[in-house]
Amino acid sequence: MTDRLKGVVVTFERDLRTDDAEDLIKAIGCLRGVLDVSPSVAKPEDYMNRERVRMELTDQLWAVLHPQSKKG
Repeated sequence: MTDRLKGVVVTFERDLRTDDAEDLIKAIGCLRGVLDVSPSVAKPEDYMNRERVRMELTDQLWAVLHPQSKKG
């Protein structure tokens, strides 16, 4: 049996200004079966979380590429 979806989440490749995203939001809203499209505003916590993940990935990559050196 196939699962049923109640919705999907669309994530932009980068944060967009509200006025720049307006046409995208309208276009998604025009698709058949779309009941509502609501924007999600980026907050300072989002930037902090992204930087933490970026730093963790950088540290892991450094450890793989340079196993003999101790970073930190």
